Amino acid sequence: MNKHSMIKGPLELSLPKCEKGIGSLINSPASKDLIDGVRIQQQVLWPDDRGYFLEIQRAGQGLAAGFPAASTQVSAVFDYPDTIKAFHYHQDHTDCWTPTAGLLQVVLVDVRTSSATFGRRNTMFVGALRPWQILIPPGVAHGYKVVGTECAVMVYLTDRFYDPQDEGRIPYNDPQINYDWEKQRK
Repeated sequence: MNKHSMIKGPLELSLPKCEKGIGSLINSPASKDLIDGVRIQQQVLWPDDRGYFLEIQRAGQGLAAGFPAASTQVSAVFDYPDTIKAFHYHQDHTDCWTPTAGLLQVVLVDVRTSSATFGRRNTMFVGALRPWQILIPPGVAHGYKVVGTECAVMVYLTDRFYDPQDEGRIPYNDPQINYDWEKQRK
């Protein structure tokens, strides 16, 4: 796949040529290795003897504060262990992901040719054990793998209603992204 097979839009997008690996492992929302425009916020989890409460989003606040009420869409996905959903990207819309159950290995790849971080890959492990919210701007390819033996649930917001014309897909095993989905600590 080359830039001519990427969906057309306002952003110039192209697949980078990456060495095999997982890119930068992001262990802090303030990591200096984050792809430009990606933002992470630690969510507060309130556990008690009944379980836990996790607030996802308040209108006009947090990472999705600028999402317009008239076009914001809230969705959820439920995935079984070892499921890989990767990669896709958008020309126009922004995603705001909040994994709420299980553990996800989230992968981001900057495919914006004009970005200072073009070609950078980020990997982060998020979910019930690390309740992070992740803002993913247009032009950053994204996907995940469900890690462990539990199913995973992710609630996500988009700043525009779903439009299939705005979504491009890249195979999870694309040889240029060259992401290593295998367990790293064997």
